[in-house]
Amino acid sequence: MSNYEQLTSHYQTLNHFNHAQAILGWDAAANMPSGGSDARSKAMAELSVHIHRLSTQPQLEEWFGNAEQESLTSEERSSLREMKRQWQQSTVVPEDLVQAQSIAGSKCEHAWRSQRQENDWTGFEKNWKDVVALSREEAKIRSEALELTPYDAMLDKYEPGTTTASLDTLFTDVKTWLPELIEKVLEKQKSQSIIMPTGTFSTAKQKALGLEVMKLLKFDFDRGRLDQSVHPFCGGVPTDVRITTRYNEQDFVQALMGIVHETGHARYEQGLPSAFAGLPVGEARSMGIHESQSLFFEMQIGRSKPFISHLSRLSADAFNTHNDPVFAEENLYKIYTQVEKGFIRVDADELTYPAHVIMRYEIERDLINGVIEHTDVPALWDEKMKATLGISTKDNYKNGCMQDIHWTDGAFGYFPSYTLGAMYAAQYKATMIQNIDFDAVIQSGDLSPIFQWLSDNIWTQASLHSTDELVKRATGETLNAAHFRKHLEGRYL
Repeated sequence: MSNYEQLTSHYQTLNHFNHAQAILGWDAAANMPSGGSDARSKAMAELSVHIHRLSTQPQLEEWFGNAEQESLTSEERSSLREMKRQWQQSTVVPEDLVQAQSIAGSKCEHAWRSQRQENDWTGFEKNWKDVVALSREEAKIRSEALELTPYDAMLDKYEPGTTTASLDTLFTDVKTWLPELIEKVLEKQKSQSIIMPTGTFSTAKQKALGLEVMKLLKFDFDRGRLDQSVHPFCGGVPTDVRITTRYNEQDFVQALMGIVHETGHARYEQGLPSAFAGLPVGEARSMGIHESQSLFFEMQIGRSKPFISHLSRLSADAFNTHNDPVFAEENLYKIYTQVEKGFIRVDADELTYPAHVIMRYEIERDLINGVIEHTDVPALWDEKMKATLGISTKDNYKNGCMQDIHWTDGAFGYFPSYTLGAMYAAQYKATMIQNIDFDAVIQSGDLSPIFQWLSDNIWTQASLHSTDELVKRATGETLNAAHFRKHLEGRYL
């Protein structure tokens, strides 16, 4: 075999272990009894170490050096680039740190599931301090290798090519117009009459409704499934995608849109090119691009008037309440576009959501760069929530700094992806409507033209191009946040 062929074989082997790890993680969140946590943590840590060893084997450096001299197609060059990027990401971090992070992260995340419910910051902080310390150690190592600031080095794991400088510019601009827009919309909606859901909406019926919506969104049930977890997520691999949501039997609204969101992630995974299955070049381009798919499904499709029309019909069928005004199309549209300053990011409306993300970005940036300590986070959280949304989280850790799962296992550098994704999604639609009657396609119930555009321009392109090049090829320009602002003003004003 050529050196390039040896590399592809090696990375496909790695992919098999990553598949197993992903399913173990899904099972821990969706099925595993609490008593299994300790053994599962050790098993996953052992698997992490094995994957790390495979990712850093000495012969890889020689193979990469030789492969770069071989005659390769442009697609193979892209594949080699992505394999080398993953190799460089892995070799820089020592094995003992990988194992320590896996154990600390699993311990912290599992304890968080009950500690959050109990508003137990003291208990959480004891575990989280180790996660933060290990993440800082990782960031320092990566920053020295990449010649970046510690936070930029962590950001590079999720958003290759994105820097704090670019995010600061982008988010500073959003902060100049978002607060005023929120206030205008809140004032506009004051006179709005909304009938909120009351009664009991059984988990079984909510799941059945979710499955019908997933069918409308053309989810492939032969290559994926829907389950329940504390925190909604999408995991697995393209041929075995696992998505979850969480249910509230007093309110079907959030779980339903959560399913739409996670289905966007899943359709991206299911749409990745089979020709590059098991290789880094066949994976999602970045977390921001991944979020652009879930947020395109949730915000651009899911909260549009024609899609709400489908939700109105399907919801009335699911709960057998055809004469209930709650399920009337106009009422559901008001519910799904209602703006409210709230505590919880995952439950936030489209307009206030960026405020949650920007706040988290600013905190984790300063935490990883050593500007603040982990014990400063609750007070900073309260301060920023009051400044951006006018609400206090003092002593309310459950709905404040303990609400998200991401920091429990050291996923620092991830949060910017959410708002980047929303911006990309708005840009896709702005391009798409030049050739597709967007609302008419959704109203028809056959969303194939929209999904075909996404498949051609995003899904099948995987990681063949850089993020900027991918977006430019799809839309004619790199990220332009003006499309996001125009979308928000158009929908809410």
